[in-house]
Amino acid sequence: QVQLVESGGGSVQAGGSLRLSCAASGTIFSIGAMGWYRQAPGKQRELVATITSSGGTNYADSVKGRFSISRDNAKSTLYLQMNTLKPEDTAVYYCNGFLNLRVYWGQGTQVTVSS
Repeated sequence: QVQLVESGGGSVQAGGSLRLSCAASGTIFSIGAMGWYRQAPGKQRELVATITSSGGTNYADSVKGRFSISRDNAKSTLYLQMNTLKPEDTAVYYCNGFLNLRVYWGQGTQVTVSS
């Protein structure tokens, strides 16, 4: 059973930093593109950043220059470094991955940024 488990969320003041991790577990024979999404209260889930298996990245305009996505294929782990956090970054952050030729989602981790 393949699972994605996020960690690293929490509460931080505006201007602070957090690093999210997403570990894939189970029997994995292929890992494709992975990404981070977020969902704020009352809003639709939105893309934050994605990374291909070869390291190509894509970011939402709202996080460009502040967030950085990376991956460690040997550890089957995805990261999101979030700097200069703003109150509008407050949301549940979800990890997404194309593993074993299908899409998996993590359970989410809460990020709260206070002003």
